[in-house]
Amino acid sequence: MTNVRELLPHDALRGRRIGVSISDSPDLGRLGLLTSHLRLALGEIARAVLVAGGSLAYGGHLEPTGFTPFLAQELERYGASEGRLLVCLGWPVHREVALSELDRREEALGLVARVVYLDPHGEEIPKETDRGEAPEPTTDPVAMADGLTAMRRYLTAHVDARVLLGGRRSGAAGRYPGLLEEALLALESGQPLYLAGGFGGVTADIADALGVGLEWLPPVDGAPPADGLPLIREFRDAEEPWRALANGLDGAENARLAASHRPSDVASLVTLGLGRVAALDGDGGI
Repeated sequence: MTNVRELLPHDALRGRRIGVSISDSPDLGRLGLLTSHLRLALGEIARAVLVAGGSLAYGGHLEPTGFTPFLAQELERYGASEGRLLVCLGWPVHREVALSELDRREEALGLVARVVYLDPHGEEIPKETDRGEAPEPTTDPVAMADGLTAMRRYLTAHVDARVLLGGRRSGAAGRYPGLLEEALLALESGQPLYLAGGFGGVTADIADALGVGLEWLPPVDGAPPADGLPLIREFRDAEEPWRALANGLDGAENARLAASHRPSDVASLVTLGLGRVAALDGDGGI
């Protein structure tokens, strides 16, 4: 696999923001992998995007052991400039944390991250809007799902492409598993979508549903499919399944991306596709 530094010229992704969607995969154990392997791949992708002049976006939470602080630390390690990471917190997420704790966690991210707080409709607001110091968690499951969908729509409108890694199939607080809903939004908008399925999880399921995977991962006996997969299948192209991804990669390249768990391979394929899309689009970034 070609090194990512050979794939993209300097500043090839300037003005482009890449959304990363990642969560632990239920398949890591049976694949002989750990969460640390996911983090290594995420770190490689972050480095490759930064080397090419791009920035990153992530929607999640600010838990100290989560992927958000990890991303911020990686960007700092690579010498990222101020604001190169957009962190988006949906209404149900930031309302369940005390204001002083939000301040502390935001400060811990450093200058590389810019945190935005959203209202139930996905509009940016000051985090102290309509609340005091104490947490005010959302208890209505419909409001919870609506708030998470609003956050994902916000992110879709503020990124130029999306990369998926891992992801749970069940137990989601939203209408669908988080990564699956984010994939649906990318497909609906024609946004470049990269499925790093080698870590299993719902990302591998999405690749299989679109017909771009190698169907290398056998299902778990008795495990129900993730909600929303039939909606993914509606985007499948019978002749060229990878066309719906609009990601600059051909069928063989997308198949490798859907099966590899080697961080360097994943980052190389993602940035190869990003470079091709950027070359076609010119200065059309966010």
